[in-house]
Amino acid sequence: MVMASTFRISFSVYSRCKLFSPRYQFKKYFCPNSISTTRLFSQTCYLLSNRKYSEKHEWLTLDGKIGTVGVSHYAQEALGDVVYVQAPEIGLKIGKDEEAGVIESVKAANDIYSPVGGQVTEINEKLTDKPSLINESCYDQGWIYKLELSDLKEVDTLMDEEAYQNYLKSIH
Repeated sequence: MVMASTFRISFSVYSRCKLFSPRYQFKKYFCPNSISTTRLFSQTCYLLSNRKYSEKHEWLTLDGKIGTVGVSHYAQEALGDVVYVQAPEIGLKIGKDEEAGVIESVKAANDIYSPVGGQVTEINEKLTDKPSLINESCYDQGWIYKLELSDLKEVDTLMDEEAYQNYLKSIH
């Protein structure tokens, strides 16, 4: 019975967190002061995402010194159906908050700004033929470009998931 209770708690915590995004990594914390096996897991779930956000609604994930950049779910939703993406050229050096490209949708055309500075190493070629990937999968298949960061400290100026959600609430 204890095992079933423990499983139910951990499963329900995982299920609630899973609703946010399947791309998150989950971490369960053990209750350090608990000797009882019925209190094996705390009921608090911590979402751990390495995604950072700018105030202009671009996101960045980091793998070593290589950053992947895209637009947030909020931005793609506000844009509507994306019909064209102009990514920066490979080799282009971009400064933090400088224009890196353009996204056109049925509603408007918006600039893409680089959340950090660096040199573009790769662009998402799939967006040329299917720009709607930004609408379908903005955090996975709809990334726009990758760049080698010139200063890793610039990442610290970006918002984490919780801060970005609070920022979105504050602008509404």
